[in-house]
Amino acid sequence: MKEDVFYGKGMAHVKKDYPDIFKAVVELNEAAYTGKVLDYRTQKLIALGITAAASDDRAMKKQMMSAMQEFDITRDEIVDVLRVVLLTSGNPPFTKAMKILYDLTE
Repeated sequence: MKEDVFYGKGMAHVKKDYPDIFKAVVELNEAAYTGKVLDYRTQKLIALGITAAASDDRAMKKQMMSAMQEFDITRDEIVDVLRVVLLTSGNPPFTKAMKILYDLTE
């Protein structure tokens, strides 16, 4: 699940050399993913949409993989998220995300 999972390449160094900063990031993660109103599954889909809108290839791939592994989120559910990305962020981030999705699911 979400506990202590950080996909930024530098986080391993931060954890080792700057534990105070790492602790703050962990606490921020816990504060963001509360599941109080929106469950973690829904929050995961939102995170996926944000990374897709930002055209962050690595983060998109990790969010998609995590969503499919943790919650059995389907390709069609991800495409529904990506439809909103198309509407709000345009074709380039949408097509980039679709390529990543199909690379993962074919």
